[in-house]
Amino acid sequence: MTASPDTAAYSRIPAALPFWLSIALVPIVWTAAIFGGWTLALTPVAAWYLFSILDLITEQNTDNADPQTDDAQLFWHRAITIIWAPIQLLTIFGLLIFVSQTDHLAAWEEWALFAGVGIISGTIGINYAHELMHQKPKLERGLADVLLATVLYSHFRSEHLLVHHRYVATPKDPVTARYGEGFWRFFPRVLWECYASAFNAEKAMLARKSLPWTHRSNPFWRYWAMQAIFLCAAIWIGGLWGFFLFGTQAVWAVFQLELVNYIEHYGLTRRHLGDGKYEHVMPHHSWNSAQRATNWLFINLQRHSDHHYKPDRRFPLLQTYDDVEAPQLPYGYQVMTMAALSPRLWRKIMNPRVQNWRAQYYPDITDWTPYKNATNPMPR
Repeated sequence: MTASPDTAAYSRIPAALPFWLSIALVPIVWTAAIFGGWTLALTPVAAWYLFSILDLITEQNTDNADPQTDDAQLFWHRAITIIWAPIQLLTIFGLLIFVSQTDHLAAWEEWALFAGVGIISGTIGINYAHELMHQKPKLERGLADVLLATVLYSHFRSEHLLVHHRYVATPKDPVTARYGEGFWRFFPRVLWECYASAFNAEKAMLARKSLPWTHRSNPFWRYWAMQAIFLCAAIWIGGLWGFFLFGTQAVWAVFQLELVNYIEHYGLTRRHLGDGKYEHVMPHHSWNSAQRATNWLFINLQRHSDHHYKPDRRFPLLQTYDDVEAPQLPYGYQVMTMAALSPRLWRKIMNPRVQNWRAQYYPDITDWTPYKNATNPMPR
């Protein structure tokens, strides 16, 4: 007997539950707001270290769901990404109202509180926005815009969909970290280049329709309007200090995003075929990880090769690859992003792996110098 869609959806609740652990970060940050002091450390500890510890306890997850699974059976998986937008809005602006009406926190404590909020809105919010922007329903894409506007990074949608997925693992992609490029050099570079590449990509699309960039269909007008609304709301609630706190969480959120971007394709490059063309994106052009708990937190983003193969595939259906098909990180994203903060440690861990990757997939290429910088041509 075939289960009805509702019954099938209900049966998926146990499978979806681990991905709902992100909800636990909300009462943690509110606890920090109420008590201050040492409790302010609870949010970064929970977001950065707890899931890394769980990775050590749990086994790696190499199971693959049926990619043909119907959306009706993924109701509870989809639900967490959909409800997160109102949760994030209520958390950010609720805390702004709370700190503006209380005086038990010192200024540095309020800053630390909103830095913690940024860790959540970056680790969870932007990641969920990434999932939502790839889906077809307008509601989900709209919620992605809301989440990105709350961290003042709305252009990420255009950059990711129009630039990153097209040019990943080539010098034309700003967020593909170059071999040997440390994070502290990558971060300021990518902030500017991503904004410029996103704007130019939308401008080019309009030009192909014989429309100027100022045309109302340019999504940047929507991006700017939504960001302005949230900034004005922050000022209305807390004045210039509210503006500063809102900006604090946005900066920390973007920092979290770009740390993940840095590790996802570090040093990996597609072969240039000539005339500005590159080979198709393959599983070996993304770093992957099978750490179970971090995949709960990042809703399977670590199955990154399959995401680039099928960008609109919902996160519970993303497939994992073994180390023959795709390169594997030695640890989960959480540990690797912390390692990336130390360029010397990062190079010690990752440069030998990139060298092995080159020998495995491109043994015929002996001179990798032209692949290093975006300004240099790719070898034929």
